Amino acid sequence: MTNHEPALFKQSSPIADPDGLLALAEGYHARTVRSLGSSEVTGHVVKSYAIEAPGRTVAPQDAQAALRITADHLSSAHLRGSLGLAVLLMHAGGDGDYVLVHTWIEGYMSDLAIFTGPAGDVAQLRPGRTGLAPCVWEAAVLAHERNAFSRHVLDGHRPLEDRLAAWRDDVLEGAVR
Repeated sequence: MTNHEPALFKQSSPIADPDGLLALAEGYHARTVRSLGSSEVTGHVVKSYAIEAPGRTVAPQDAQAALRITADHLSSAHLRGSLGLAVLLMHAGGDGDYVLVHTWIEGYMSDLAIFTGPAGDVAQLRPGRTGLAPCVWEAAVLAHERNAFSRHVLDGHRPLEDRLAAWRDDVLEGAVR
């Protein structure tokens, strides 16, 4: 097999944005993650988390609003192959509010919905733009949840109810970077 390197991949200048990367690094900080427990929502076990930027909190009424958004989204999750386990992230970010609903679906895959809106106005949360993905702090929680799901549910050898209880109890809390 001949290796033909297309001209597209030859670089005469750096691809990375050094100023942008350094600006991100300078503003990078820990965010607080709190477990808000689990509940049953439209036929799903939902583990809920709050992610809080410095100076921001997820208030109880915000958590309730996020659960209503989650219920609406999960009401048709069976059409996307849902297996009945989901994770809800309520992120009081520095630039706005976010609700992420992550659902485990058939074929070892997951479904992700992201809702965004202005800070402090949960009534304005709307589906995020196409292509929007979790930020670094949200991804940290989802990485923990991927590991918890694999460890307790997929790799488990106990009865399913015991596996699900272990998954529900395995939460991430504290400062996340």
